[in-house]
Amino acid sequence: MTGLVFKELWGRKRRMAGSLVAVFLGVTFLTGTLVLGDTLASSIDRYFSGAYGRSDVSVRNATKVSDEPWGTRGQIDASVLERVRRVDGVANAEPVVQGSGQLLAKDGTTIPSRGPRTAGNWLNDPKLNPYRLAAGRAPRAPDEVVVNKMFADEGHLEVGDRTAVLTPERVAVTVVGISKFGSEDAFGETSFTAFSLEGARKYVAKTPDRISSVAIRAAGGVSQDELAARIRPVLPTGTEAVTNRAQVDEGMTAVQDGFLTVFRTVLGAFGGVALLVAAFSIHNTFAITMAQRTRESALLRALGAGRRQVVTVAGAEALVIAAVATLAGLAGGLGFAALLRLLFTQFGIGIAMESLTVSATTLLIAIPAGLLVTLVAALGPALRASRVPPLAALREVAAEPSRPSDTRVIVGGVFGSVAAGTVVLGAAGGQVATAASGAVLCLVAMVVLGPVVARPAAAFVGAPAARLRGVAGALARGNAMRSPRRTAGAATALMIGVGVVTLLTVFVGSLRASLEDGVAGSFKGPLVVDGGSNETGGFDPRLVQEAARLPQVRAIAGLGTGAMRVDGRVATVAVGDPSALRRVLDLDVRQGSLAGPGTFAVSKKIADDRGWRAGSRVGLTFADGTAQQVTVGAVYDATDVTGDYLVPRTVWNAHTRQPLDTRAFVDLRPGASAGSARRALTALAEPYGAPDVETRDAFIAAQTSEMNGFIAVVYGMLALAIIVALLGIANTLSLSVHERTRELGLLRAVGATRPQIRSMVRWESVIVAVFGTAGGLGLGVFLGWGLGAALGDPFAAPPVQLAVIALVGAVAGALAAVRPARRAARRAILASIAAP
Repeated sequence: MTGLVFKELWGRKRRMAGSLVAVFLGVTFLTGTLVLGDTLASSIDRYFSGAYGRSDVSVRNATKVSDEPWGTRGQIDASVLERVRRVDGVANAEPVVQGSGQLLAKDGTTIPSRGPRTAGNWLNDPKLNPYRLAAGRAPRAPDEVVVNKMFADEGHLEVGDRTAVLTPERVAVTVVGISKFGSEDAFGETSFTAFSLEGARKYVAKTPDRISSVAIRAAGGVSQDELAARIRPVLPTGTEAVTNRAQVDEGMTAVQDGFLTVFRTVLGAFGGVALLVAAFSIHNTFAITMAQRTRESALLRALGAGRRQVVTVAGAEALVIAAVATLAGLAGGLGFAALLRLLFTQFGIGIAMESLTVSATTLLIAIPAGLLVTLVAALGPALRASRVPPLAALREVAAEPSRPSDTRVIVGGVFGSVAAGTVVLGAAGGQVATAASGAVLCLVAMVVLGPVVARPAAAFVGAPAARLRGVAGALARGNAMRSPRRTAGAATALMIGVGVVTLLTVFVGSLRASLEDGVAGSFKGPLVVDGGSNETGGFDPRLVQEAARLPQVRAIAGLGTGAMRVDGRVATVAVGDPSALRRVLDLDVRQGSLAGPGTFAVSKKIADDRGWRAGSRVGLTFADGTAQQVTVGAVYDATDVTGDYLVPRTVWNAHTRQPLDTRAFVDLRPGASAGSARRALTALAEPYGAPDVETRDAFIAAQTSEMNGFIAVVYGMLALAIIVALLGIANTLSLSVHERTRELGLLRAVGATRPQIRSMVRWESVIVAVFGTAGGLGLGVFLGWGLGAALGDPFAAPPVQLAVIALVGAVAGALAAVRPARRAARRAILASIAAP
């Protein structure tokens, strides 16, 4: 049997090449996404391992108000430093001051960054300092700073240059040094401007009595855990001692549970889509080859081979193909991961990924996946081949049934109805899990119903070709209708790829429309001062106070963000003056009023979930550890601008020394020129880091612009899945051309020209591609609507993008037929007629 397996493979090597390529591409895609996840995790681990220098223990505020790995904590009393220094086993302890600090470029604008924009003090102990000097010297005077190299380059700053840092007040400084984070130009994309200790206390901490933390180095022979245990008894209430190892683990856990899990899930999903598409291509290839070998299988049965032996031969062929393609796919996956790393670095994710990392988990997932997908895809055709009766070797038999069975029609109809109903139920009830379950069922129903729909769909899609392209078009239409299972198998792979692209397009379009409608519905004014979405960025609230005195401005309200605990739960809150916000925003207040500047307000969703109403008492815990009871003064429904919580600026400012606004909404007096007001605001904002002064429409568009880079990468990845599907169509056509060798010879003999043969094959490919593209578009639009509606987003299918997807599918179908059509037309007439 082993010899027979290799003989079959070698005898049909060209036909098996399509399956090998499909498995190779699927495994390459899956391996590449998994390796990229491993590489990102390794890079993040490396960053966090060096984030605290070679310190052994840190003393910090015990109150945690953010789940972000870089979330800041409140300040602690500076007297803790001397207590710590007196503990036995402490070799050195230095105060750490850290807070918001936005470095301005040489032209006076804020240097943009996706990471936190921080400022603090330069640590003089090189073992405690995660940064090292790459040029210049450490700061000595309060107005001297060291800046990290990435942002010195971005801001065109060099040693000796004068610039400013917003803390949020504008502080004029001289750059005396350029730093690097180990061998990197920055910690991810974190901007860090280091003052002297005196300067950091004056401009960042705003007081000499408070610091952010204490960095501690242990004496020789004292472990991190032992030193932390010695320090804890001398600490005041509200502070804690944590080891370096614990801080690194804490940061990595936060990343693993948040960003990294989502990142890996999304990448894994795309890898799964590619492998699923490959599985259909593999299945179709094996189905065709097994159907073409019907008489051979029957002859094996007539010579005494049992059904199990026939299945074993087919399974062994699939296993050999799977093994070779999977091993090649692992190597290809490394190259694909390198390409993905380049793409993500280009679009920016805030982390530099230096070298590829491959974990054992990746290999344990990719290798079995490649083998199992191939074997499962080949199982159905192998079982059908084993059921061929021995007498079939003595007569001509149909390679495939021309019509689907009644069982398939009934089962597919029931599946389709249940799947569609589940999606509709989830959409109507706002149940995302139900809608997602319906989406999975829709995929199953699509596979089952494919051969049922293929014949009438091919007849409908091929009708224009039959009318406009004469005999070649009519023959192409007939060929597509003749084998509905084969047509459906080739089209299903493309249908899945196009369906996922369409689903994503509609979903993102609906999400974008929801954001735009929400912001547009809340804000009716003409201008916005936009400091960006960076949580440590923004501008001094004094800009709002000065802008309110401009003659063109009728009303203006600033809005910032912050982290705190609300009713014991970590929350991101909006910070502003409710009485000013109500004059420029419509938050759709359902209970209470925003008339008072000290009003604490919550969204209707949160109020309903927690059982709150106007007048309820709620506990707040701030980063400095202070707890306070406040009264819910208003409940509102429009959350697109403010989120779920609105904390009054008067309450927030009592617990922070660095108040920031990230945006200010502006309404103008009747008759005031928007252009004149924009120029006045732009000039006024210049000393505050020159935040953008945008029109309302530009601001609304900017809220969704950050999606574009990620979407472009996603589309690129999904395009590769579609390429796998198109290769499947090309392989199906090649096998079909081989199967119809005698038929093609007879057509040539009765007068068909080579151009007509090429045209027939090309149009058959186009019919299959249009069928798959149309089915994918319909499925994707339906599922995009269902998932979007379940999330409460309006339906917004972008027509231009969908038209492009449809056009690309049809054109790609024609391209997939180029090689099979050329081969079909080149065959000699007499040799083709004499073929078995």
